Amino acid sequence: MDLTDIRAYHFDLPEDLIAQAPCPQRDGSRLLVLDRAKQDIYELGFRDLLDILGAGDSLVLNNTKVLPARLRGERPQGGQSEILLLRPMQDGTWEAMARPGKKLRPGMEVRVGDDLLVIIRDTLPNGHKVVELRTSLPLEAALNLYGEMPLPPYIKREGRQAEDSSRYQTVFARELGAVAAPTAGLHFTQDMLDKLRQQEVKIQEVTLHVGPGTFRPVQVDNILDHAMHSESYIVSEAAAMQLNQRSPQGKQICVGTTCCRTLESAASEDGVIQAGQGDTQLFIYPGYRFRYVQHLLTNFHLPGSTLLMLVSAFAGYELTMEAYKKAVKD
Repeated sequence: MDLTDIRAYHFDLPEDLIAQAPCPQRDGSRLLVLDRAKQDIYELGFRDLLDILGAGDSLVLNNTKVLPARLRGERPQGGQSEILLLRPMQDGTWEAMARPGKKLRPGMEVRVGDDLLVIIRDTLPNGHKVVELRTSLPLEAALNLYGEMPLPPYIKREGRQAEDSSRYQTVFARELGAVAAPTAGLHFTQDMLDKLRQQEVKIQEVTLHVGPGTFRPVQVDNILDHAMHSESYIVSEAAAMQLNQRSPQGKQICVGTTCCRTLESAASEDGVIQAGQGDTQLFIYPGYRFRYVQHLLTNFHLPGSTLLMLVSAFAGYELTMEAYKKAVKD
């Protein structure tokens, strides 16, 4: 099979298998294990990680924090508008997606709440807007008050729910800047992390601010023609030092595709993690040689997505697709 053909990554996914609400308990999900060495697939519970990991092992987490970046408001001329903040710009403005885009011209305002006004400053070549946010509150406080969590497009419901601000955020989130959660990390509870530390499992953190491009489907026939989205990442000096001191005998689990792309972007050819920050457009698909990541914990991904291609590159295409078929069946 030609693994550069987008059709290789299509599979039947009934819509009723896509959960529209989180598991009642964060750590209550099932865990499907793919053993690459044995070409085996078997099922565990997520909390079974407590039995799998011990002294000498480590977890690498993405500590990005999701902005309540979806703002809904009214234009003074009448009509509703929606703004999705994407990233801060150097002059204090924000790059944003806006609807209805054609009606929102420079100088126009959108009133989101009593103490939050969005002013359209410019339109970028890609159609995105440059917006100014005016509020007397600290920005994070204003967004928490007036904004909504930008849930993934496969969650098909409108409006905010009380639990969104907590459940669509990892318990270890600290670096504000993402517009989507690193979802593999959502399953960890503070209790699990505390127990892992007690078991002398080392926990390291990196940052990749997840952007909306993570949900963008591949729309070309040949995946090599896909224009990969860019996301910013940070690996601190302390994190790089710890990551480069991993035990050769220990298991190091990279939590999530965003964490995987961060580590692979920061790794030299010989697998040494370099501290620093930057933007990555790394596109991982079958044939890619992993420089650093040895174990990966991830959620299931949509057909035709770059995330599925990454998993296929890591676990092997045949084993990955076999696991997906098993998951759909079971």
